[in-house]
Amino acid sequence: MLQLNNPMDILKLLDKSNCRECGYPTCLAFAAAVARGQKRLDECPRLDKELTEQFKEQGQAQTSDERDMENIVAQMKGKMKTLDLQSAAKRLEVPFSNNIITIRVLGKNVYVDAEGKFSSEIHLHHWIIGPILNYIIHGAGRTPTGEWISFRELKDGMTWYNFFLKRCEKPLKKVADTYPDLFHDMLYIFNGKQVENHYQSDISLVLLPLPKLPILVCYWKPEDGLGSSLNLFFDVTASENLPTESIYTLCTGLVIMFEKIALRHGGG
Repeated sequence: MLQLNNPMDILKLLDKSNCRECGYPTCLAFAAAVARGQKRLDECPRLDKELTEQFKEQGQAQTSDERDMENIVAQMKGKMKTLDLQSAAKRLEVPFSNNIITIRVLGKNVYVDAEGKFSSEIHLHHWIIGPILNYIIHGAGRTPTGEWISFRELKDGMTWYNFFLKRCEKPLKKVADTYPDLFHDMLYIFNGKQVENHYQSDISLVLLPLPKLPILVCYWKPEDGLGSSLNLFFDVTASENLPTESIYTLCTGLVIMFEKIALRHGGG
């Protein structure tokens, strides 16, 4: 099913005439606004009304997801107030100074105080903030072993696998398929490190969205009549450093970041 949180899926529903009747210069810009929740799908004057009704419930569910994430983040900030932040920094082996803990996120410093307030060198949204707080509160600080496993092999991974497939791997593959050169550049923008040809993939890069929580991105380009493929792999220690549900949330947040950059810089 097409996803209303994926701008490229939304674009498929539009006639791509760039009529400007919605107030946006292109259909791609309108699709991005719908994905961000700034516009409703039915505000496209040229879209079939039966189609908008079909996706109305899905749009409501998306809004509910965002509210749920805001509530989760609020609860975690409450827990931060009772946390010994200095002990947490020692457990995670990260810097601590002036009652502020420093977490490296995709190669950039993120500063978090005892009330869960953030300052950072990169833009963060709730899908990223939630996992960072969860990492600080619950992370074991286990050093990665370098042994890679799939998401479903993580503890409780099968419970979240269908969500992970729909919200993480599939939309990220779509970004890679649509903007292959930009996708490769984005991995480097996010401080991805090249590794040796894992699983014979065309792209094999490791991202570090949180300390001691590496993610291996493997992408196979379409070839000889076969479609492309993309898989994410995790260190065997991953679910000790972050609960699996929160790993899913983190990956969803990363995909949202990739999609926004692709829409802004990939052309249309």
